[in-house]
This record gives sequence, structure tokens and C-alpha cells, in this order.
Amino acid sequence: QVRLVESGGGLVQAGGSLRLSCTASGSTSAFNAMGWYRQPPGEERQMVALLKFDGLANYGGLMEGRFTISRDNAKNTIYLQINNLKPEDTAVYYCSAGYWDTKYNPSSHWGQGTQVTVAS
Repeated sequence: QVRLVESGGGLVQAGGSLRLSCTASGSTSAFNAMGWYRQPPGEERQMVALLKFDGLANYGGLMEGRFTISRDNAKNTIYLQINNLKPEDTAVYYCSAGYWDTKYNPSSHWGQGTQVTVAS
């Protein structure tokens, strides 16, 4: 069993910053990558950033630049630093764990999500 627990969301003014955290526990040896997705209100879930444990990172769409994904191996935790937040970043942010060979394949394990709300 794998458990993913996110934290760090909240209400922030446009232009501000947040750092989201996700800690994995349980049977994590099957994974070689983790990542962040987000689901804005009324929209589908979209990939924000992925990080393979060997250091390879991939950012979705126009995420690169304001978003930075990182990992603390000792704590089994990944982070998502978001700078210069915009109202369109408002979403529930979810943590994912999976296996990345030629592409990232998320497992069925997801975190409960953390709400990020950006006020204009």
C-alpha cells in the first residue's frame, strides 16, 4: 500500500509564491518517479511537473519557468515551488507516483489533493 500526502496549499495573492510538499510512504520501491498534477475548477486534470528519481524533470505545457519540482530523497518527499502565482493557477494540486520509462505512467495511487487559490 502506498500513501501520498500533500500539504502547502492555501490562499495567496497574485504574484506570491507557494511551496507544495508531498510525502510518500508504504511500498514505494515500485516507483521511479513522482509528479504533480492539477485540476482547475470545471476542467480536466493536467500535468504540471514530473521528476524521475535520477533527476530528469518534465514540465507540462507552459509550466516551466514559474514551477520547479524537486525531491528530498531522505524524506521521500517531492516539492513544487510555484512563483509569481496567477489567478489561473487556482486548482486542486495532486501528487502522483508512478513508473517512467519512455513516458510517465502514473500509478493508481494519488494524494488527497491540496487546494491552491490565487486572488487577483
